[in-house]
Amino acid sequence: MSNPSDSIGFAIVGTGMIAEFHANAIAAVPGAKLIGAYGNVPEQRAAFCAKHGIRDYDSLEAVIADPLIHAATVATPSGLHAAVAVPVLEAGKAVLCEKPIDVTLEAVDAILAAEKRGGGRLACVFQSRFGAGAQLLKKAIDAGRFGRLTMCSAYVKWWRDQAYYGTSGWKGTWKIDGGGALMNQGVHAVDLLQWLVGLPEEVCCFHATLAHTMEAEDTLTATLRFPHGALGVIEAATSAWPGDDLQIEIVGDKGSATIVNDKVTRWDFAEKQPGDDDVLKNEGAGKIGGGTADPKAIPIEGHRRLIEDLVNAIREGRPPMIPGTDARKAIALIRACYESAATRSVVKVSR
Repeated sequence: MSNPSDSIGFAIVGTGMIAEFHANAIAAVPGAKLIGAYGNVPEQRAAFCAKHGIRDYDSLEAVIADPLIHAATVATPSGLHAAVAVPVLEAGKAVLCEKPIDVTLEAVDAILAAEKRGGGRLACVFQSRFGAGAQLLKKAIDAGRFGRLTMCSAYVKWWRDQAYYGTSGWKGTWKIDGGGALMNQGVHAVDLLQWLVGLPEEVCCFHATLAHTMEAEDTLTATLRFPHGALGVIEAATSAWPGDDLQIEIVGDKGSATIVNDKVTRWDFAEKQPGDDDVLKNEGAGKIGGGTADPKAIPIEGHRRLIEDLVNAIREGRPPMIPGTDARKAIALIRACYESAATRSVVKVSR
């Protein structure tokens, strides 16, 4: 950057549904400017660029070569994230990568290695961490208010109709989507759970395809064992009509708390503190949102905060708030769940 007052130029790579969220989020951040977009479906790309009045790049190389581009948001299908993120990071430019960062640990590690080689900054879309309820829960856990943690669980019982899988060509496939309900929809809850209480040590998982015609699972349950001794479960589904809100439940020998779609619905502690009674008022909660039954029904606030943070990270020469090393943890847990289901065994989670 020649001048701190200059705009940070962004390109969006991938012009499907989620690209609209990125475009609107970039527009909402002072100091960020959407310069152009690239996608491998020319008609879709041209329409997207025309709508937003931006450059229509005909290749990823053209995006990387443009000196006006300081950062790229990766909004391609999940299993194609590394193919975009690696060359962008190697060129020393920043990347905001949609969830999941990619669908295998090998691909994720390739992205992290490219970040080190090129010196670009890598940030990941796990906006649920920014929720008011999630932040309150994190502070209470870190302060030891739960005593010894005993049960730590996440529930993502959502609904997607058959058209969601049938019209995309890649959703619900093992190769490109990396899995089904856990990898695509459950990944936010997986990240939130491990961010709150740490990465589980071992998992035992079953999954099934019960309500859709698709390759991967639409229904999954996993039992977790954490290094600190707590147990827990993950339930992830797109087979649960009409869809229920994402729920995180943290229990210890001195307290219990639950957040539902980021709103605190339970807040009970053996040792009360000032302000506890106000927590259930949920002031400021619900701004991040979720996609219980409609993937389009999420606000842009989470993406806006991530874009704002990346702009500041570039200007200040610091790591983003949600770096790639954090995003790897969710993929390690998900891959362990899938391995457990495939082998009918207890699997250790990769560190």
